[in-house]
Amino acid sequence: MPRRVKSGPLDEVFAALANPTRRDILDALLDGEHTAGELAGKFDMARPSVSEHLRALRETGLVEERAEGRHRFYRVTGEPMAELIDWLTPYERFWRDRMIALGGVLDRMDDDDDE
Repeated sequence: MPRRVKSGPLDEVFAALANPTRRDILDALLDGEHTAGELAGKFDMARPSVSEHLRALRETGLVEERAEGRHRFYRVTGEPMAELIDWLTPYERFWRDRMIALGGVLDRMDDDDDE
């Protein structure tokens, strides 16, 4: 198995997503762009705190910032999520195969109970 760089982009995405508040902010951004102030209102959190979380999300590429006048709007981006999904796909297949095998065992158990 090839060795991975321990501080690559995917590691940064995992680190950013490890924080539940950041995951909540991403969830809130799924319905469209928001300013840090709007997000702060949704989370009963000070705007500087939200801005810190947004900075971490922006640095990993999970969020993009767009300036309009003196306002900054934030939105979710897809590229880092696609990399994450690519990494998770073999694990999804592993667990799907395990669940199919478990289903087979349970079906055989049902057949044994009928006898």
